[in-house]
Amino acid sequence: MMKRTVFLFALLISLGLFGQKSDTKVFESENYSLTMPDTWKATNDEGIVNIFPTNQIGAITISEYHDLELPKAETKKFILALYNSSDDEKKIKTGSGKRGYTEYFYEYFDEKENLFWITKVFQKSKEIYIVSINCQKKYWNGNYMKVFNETFDSFKIKNRILL
Repeated sequence: MMKRTVFLFALLISLGLFGQKSDTKVFESENYSLTMPDTWKATNDEGIVNIFPTNQIGAITISEYHDLELPKAETKKFILALYNSSDDEKKIKTGSGKRGYTEYFYEYFDEKENLFWITKVFQKSKEIYIVSINCQKKYWNGNYMKVFNETFDSFKIKNRILL
């Protein structure tokens, strides 16, 4: 009985130590928010936000456009053009997102630069948000892939009141 109690106690302590999540912080803009590891950095270069680990093995990039005339029929072509990709438009998944946005999802591997790209585009009327991950192939596994995806998936568009 004593061995079982000691084993359970050790198991609970190890789960507490190893199961802890890293510390995070929220990146806020006027129109969206995103939760990122507190050790990562964020830059804003003329409205294009880059969020990245200090070793710069990749980044999450966010661009927003609020008066862009892009017909939905052309959005998939636009996404492919971002990467000069010859992929078929069928490779881009489309769905209905929250708050009336149409969501587009595209994964691309740039063989020349050896980078993985994952992109989400949120489109509603003339509003478009482009959120993408780029990460060097040799780091796109294990913890980096997990942390990039968690950060990427935490992107939330705020409710905007248009005057």
